[in-house]
Amino acid sequence: MRKLGLIGGTGYESTLVYYRELNRKVNKKCGGRAFPEMAIESLDLYKALELVAAEDYEGLTAYIMEKLNALAAGGADFAALTAGTMHIVFDRLKDISPLPLAGIPEAVCERAKALGFSKVRLLGTLTTMEKDFFKDAFKAAGAAVTVPPKGDRLLIHKRITSELEFGIVKESTRKELITVIENMRDEEGIEAVVLGCTELPLILDESCCPLPVLDIMAIHIDKLTELIHGEG
Repeated sequence: MRKLGLIGGTGYESTLVYYRELNRKVNKKCGGRAFPEMAIESLDLYKALELVAAEDYEGLTAYIMEKLNALAAGGADFAALTAGTMHIVFDRLKDISPLPLAGIPEAVCERAKALGFSKVRLLGTLTTMEKDFFKDAFKAAGAAVTVPPKGDRLLIHKRITSELEFGIVKESTRKELITVIENMRDEEGIEAVVLGCTELPLILDESCCPLPVLDIMAIHIDKLTELIHGEG
């Protein structure tokens, strides 16, 4: 099996899910006879978000590169970022990383196309919704993804950054998000939503969402499980 290096900490709740689920899925795939070798380099969430907010992409790239170099020195065979927002610099990192990188947007786009969704809406932080890195992956594959209106974008971003990234899950917030998604379905005919922040699955899933969900964390974990086994 190949050793995976994870860039985590943004936020720590989703990093915990990556670690747990990768161990569980790889162990199951091995018939209960093995666990994967992994290394985690954890970013300071506040520092990373400050760099994103300042649009200091050179600084963010350099910060993540420190961690990628440490993962490479520790024997990782490939690496992945555990946050959708950090993919704002994915293309920069891909060109200079000492390790092959397995990105989130491409994996999600593959899944959306496989399921036949043509009207998909992206939810996430403001950076994820308003910048082009997620949309470009869909465009490159001949698909499209749209984002909510400004007011809904601000609400979603606020709930992610002030609650979910700190493990705070409120029923009132779940109801707010469900209402936003219901309006997308009823008014615009949206077929599925991309949970484009790895904290959103903490509060939304198929059991409560009024539309099919493309859970970027679950999809990415599935892809990483394949890559650990040398597949894909």
